Amino acid sequence: MTTPEDKSQSAWASLREPVFRELWIASLVSNIGGWMQSVGAAWLMTSLTSSALMVAMVQSAGSLPVVLLALPAGALADIADRRTILLISQFWMLTAAAALASLAFANSVTPIVLLALTCALGMGNALMGPAFQAVITEVVPSSQMSSAVSLNSAGFNLARAVGPAMGGLILAKAGAGFAFLLNAVSFLAVIVVLVKWKADSRRSVLPAERFVGAVRGGLRYVRYAPALRAVLCRTAGFVIFGSALWALLPLVVRDELRLGPSAYGMTLGALGVGAVLGALVLPVLRRRYSREILVIGNTVVFALVIGSTVLLRSYPLLIVPLAAAGAAWMILLSVLNVAVRSVVPAWVEARVLAAYLIIFQGGTASGSVLWGEVTAKMGLRWALLCAGAGLFLTLLLVFRYPLSAIDTLNVAPAPTWAAPPLLDASLSAMSPALVTIHYEVDTSRTSDFRKAMHRMEGSRRRGGATCWGLFADPVRPGVYMEHFLVESWVEHLRQHDRTVADDSILEETIRRMQRGPDPPLVTHYIADERKDG
Repeated sequence: MTTPEDKSQSAWASLREPVFRELWIASLVSNIGGWMQSVGAAWLMTSLTSSALMVAMVQSAGSLPVVLLALPAGALADIADRRTILLISQFWMLTAAAALASLAFANSVTPIVLLALTCALGMGNALMGPAFQAVITEVVPSSQMSSAVSLNSAGFNLARAVGPAMGGLILAKAGAGFAFLLNAVSFLAVIVVLVKWKADSRRSVLPAERFVGAVRGGLRYVRYAPALRAVLCRTAGFVIFGSALWALLPLVVRDELRLGPSAYGMTLGALGVGAVLGALVLPVLRRRYSREILVIGNTVVFALVIGSTVLLRSYPLLIVPLAAAGAAWMILLSVLNVAVRSVVPAWVEARVLAAYLIIFQGGTASGSVLWGEVTAKMGLRWALLCAGAGLFLTLLLVFRYPLSAIDTLNVAPAPTWAAPPLLDASLSAMSPALVTIHYEVDTSRTSDFRKAMHRMEGSRRRGGATCWGLFADPVRPGVYMEHFLVESWVEHLRQHDRTVADDSILEETIRRMQRGPDPPLVTHYIADERKDG
């Protein structure tokens, strides 16, 4: 029996892995620099313009590149060397941060320049994000995966607690340029670890996926994975409304509390401290409550805090609710992030994590613009009240997109398909492949069969099928033919390696509906693109 003390100790187990430990420490340093950068950029914009929209656009400029580039970056992370991708992204962000620091020291930063270089940093973050999240599987054993994910979340939130407070102090004492410079230097910590790390290359007997095909495969997987779509929709609903607090907090501090950058940094620090506290109590909450209860409860907490910011005119009184909001934010998004990882197999992990980042950052970017516009037209207080009310409305999503189905999924690898036939040497392995499967079903079970085959369509398409159909014999009851098209023979071979435990269970369920002892008859065809003469 596992005791709470055992679980507490296991939470730190992944730090025993040298590469993960060094990456975790380096990313903590880099994230602290990133939060100093965020505080400096947001506050600098308030001194460059009085436009609420431009202030909110700082957050959008950092988030929008993730929306546009994360899925291609995720495809690259699934088919290319992740260490190389991470190194390129770190050098890119170091350059952008150093350029912004130089311009700030020269007093040459304009609102457009600030947004452009913040966007450049966002582009580097978009390239890095999927690879960094997926690389955890390369540096820790599967038994320590939950520990590593939790520690990554704790490290990010520890940086959130320390970085904004440091950023506020640096802004007050030395100015935004110094905050930007420290952020540039912080990228060196990750670069040093990545240069030292000699990653094992991922090997396959099959050719690497093509980039465009990998992007399409990621989109196809998201489209035909209902449990994944539920998590993404719930994430989007929360982030779009919850982003109001992050986007408008500089204006709350400046206009409502009449305070300066140090106070702004401390308010963000309160959010970060709350997030760290949330990370500490999260294991206990997970043992006691379901995913659904945790998401609903913390949505309510965050909504109440957003609403309370328009009523609490005292800085000391605001700190405690902000800490509660930080805890709620961390707990809710940690639950959703783990849910995403639990519903996808390894072969498409980076692409699906990229989709999650797109939803998260896209919701942040669009929400920031939305609440900036609402503030400009209706005022700060009404914007915050509307955001809080919107969060309560997102609770209705539980009826359309419940999280309960995730608990029964099993996406562990289970390649149980029979070996495909050898390819005729005169045909191209890159030509489209057609697979047909003939079933003879017990006539008393045809209704169950059709329902199972509806689920089978999702399985085939997630694995790579671009077209799928089920046909019934008009004169022989119970005789069916399934067919699906794959963009190449090589891609069909990959399907054999992409089978997961749930697919195997579904196939066995359908197999038991067959008449007689023989399995369904499978035939393969490949497009004949040979040109004679």
